[in-house]
Amino acid sequence: MADVKFTKTELRVQQLKLDRLRKYLPTLQLKKAMLQLEVNQAQLQIEALVREFTSSQEKVGKYASLLAERSATDLFSSVTVEEVKRSHENIAGVEVPNFERVVFEPAGYSLFNTPLWFESAILGLKELIEVREKIKIVEEKKRALEKELREVSIRVNLFEKILIPRSIANIKKIKIFLGDQQLAAVSQAKVAKKKILLRNQKERVK
Repeated sequence: MADVKFTKTELRVQQLKLDRLRKYLPTLQLKKAMLQLEVNQAQLQIEALVREFTSSQEKVGKYASLLAERSATDLFSSVTVEEVKRSHENIAGVEVPNFERVVFEPAGYSLFNTPLWFESAILGLKELIEVREKIKIVEEKKRALEKELREVSIRVNLFEKILIPRSIANIKKIKIFLGDQQLAAVSQAKVAKKKILLRNQKERVK
């Protein structure tokens, strides 16, 4: 309260401040709810992708016994990642990444010089890599959303628990002070009026 003046001007300032806080708080609360929903959806997406990754691992695992062959070297060199393409979108004011696709380096093997299972193994490995990269990007998205959610939650708490209650308390104290001043002024006026009446009466008696 040290920076609050007990004046009518300060009362108007505090009332305007309270109005602004109450007007902006629902926007913050809505943003917080939106971010929480997006974080939950990202978590569900990660869980689904992890299940997909496990399934892809099992598919690729069928070729494990064949990877000891010389063609295994050709297999892994045929699934080298050149680039992971991503896009970005704005969610509740947060710039987040979206997975687009994985670009693999051109394969340098010959279908005529590789075993029958080779092409299927390559497709399986590519699928596994794509799911892995999707998980990385969704986790990055979730971290960005969680960071913003924490910051917005802090602001909501600041509004709800500190700024708004403080403004309400300031307004109450200023009103009490001004009310007391008004009562004191009225009392002083009555006393002054009474003195004037008494003086007038004395003068008439004379």
